[in-house]
Amino acid sequence: MKLTFIGAAQEVTGSCFLVETDDLRFLVDCGMFQGGRDARERNLKAWPFDPRQIDFVLLTHAHIDHSGLLPRLCALGFRGPIITTSATVDLLSVMLLDSAFIQEGEWARAQRKRSRQPRAAAPALLYTVAQAEACLEQLQGVRYAEDVQPHAALRCRFRDAGHILGSAILEVWLTEQGRTRKLVFSGDLGQPGRPIVRDPTPIASADVLLVESTYGNRLHRPLDETIDELVHVIEDTLRRRQGNVIIPAFALGRTQEVLHLLLDLCRQGRLPRLQVFVDSPMAHKVTEITWRHTEFLDDESRALLSLRRSHPEWLDLRFTRSVEESMALNRIKAGAIIISASGMCDAGRIKHHLRHHLGRAECAIVIIGFQAQGTLGRRLVDGDKSVRIFGDDIRVCASIHTIGGLSAHADQTALLNWLKRFDSPPQHSFVVHGEAQTACGFAEHIASELGWRVEAPAPGTTIEL
Repeated sequence: MKLTFIGAAQEVTGSCFLVETDDLRFLVDCGMFQGGRDARERNLKAWPFDPRQIDFVLLTHAHIDHSGLLPRLCALGFRGPIITTSATVDLLSVMLLDSAFIQEGEWARAQRKRSRQPRAAAPALLYTVAQAEACLEQLQGVRYAEDVQPHAALRCRFRDAGHILGSAILEVWLTEQGRTRKLVFSGDLGQPGRPIVRDPTPIASADVLLVESTYGNRLHRPLDETIDELVHVIEDTLRRRQGNVIIPAFALGRTQEVLHLLLDLCRQGRLPRLQVFVDSPMAHKVTEITWRHTEFLDDESRALLSLRRSHPEWLDLRFTRSVEESMALNRIKAGAIIISASGMCDAGRIKHHLRHHLGRAECAIVIIGFQAQGTLGRRLVDGDKSVRIFGDDIRVCASIHTIGGLSAHADQTALLNWLKRFDSPPQHSFVVHGEAQTACGFAEHIASELGWRVEAPAPGTTIEL
């Protein structure tokens, strides 16, 4: 058996792992690289395998850094099933089409630029909307804890990872030459005690384990302190300074969590009735899917959702749809909370809102998610005094608040506590989905705390098991 770490190895994005035996070849995740100037080239680069030779894909969840290259995989010849949870199937109908729309838009802009500069290299198109639509036909939805057997030599189960709606830990039993070994892929693990989704499912055993490490080097602030800080920022910005609060948020997961918290704070009377705009057509669709899949939500979220229907006065919530509605938001000078994608500020409508608000000292930018190296969001978190948006240098005068306690990823303590639930150390443990220093450091931490033999493989590493 061979295991190849194609992406999310000593980095956070591009999650993709190839498992090979004499009888089959399959992928766990097929994600897009995000952030950094070379991300596009890396997404276009040929994989170290022939897509036509892949038997099936097991997908942990719908975030683009885990799913975003599936349409390209299918367009280049993959014809097998893409197996994931039923909620993820619904979410991908939104996420992948939106991604394809962005790809076509970037390609069209590059074509126009080339028409003005004939010597420029011809742009390449990652995939089209039509190819993304075709990819959706290969999705196969399953339930949590259901036994799935896509191949005679393999059985797997999807367990709740507590990260976003439909996110999964994979338990995979693989038989080769009469011997069965268990592989566990953590996917992205959620932080226990967070709203919307349930806590990650504990796993008892594994022969081979891949565990994420996005926040393997730090601890999140307690949720109550995080909420106190959010309340302070909102009250200070909207009431005292008479500005707006801009929240870059992933359309999937983080937007719904923020809406839950704002609604609950208004219900408790800790905040007055708020004017909240969600400026992301994709976030609107994802929110509708989330409210539809109540079987995936925790008890508190289901109860609050039921109460909201009878108390619309708690929150003045509006979803913008058209470009004109989005542009009109920037004419609001005070009193608004604007939640917009993308979560790392590198694409989408959030860049327009940052362009209009970063230069205003009375406004606040609230960063609530992980910001990969090379992204605009990371530059704001790192304290850059000036950033470039749409070709213009924008001075950063607005206050920047990083509220890490809202992260959908488990912190170091939560990751260790999840690992401690194993009955015995796996024979092989690999730390993935973390920036190089973080992944390597967390591997050392696991070794010292738990006494496990563990490593953080480099990109492209192939290991014989």
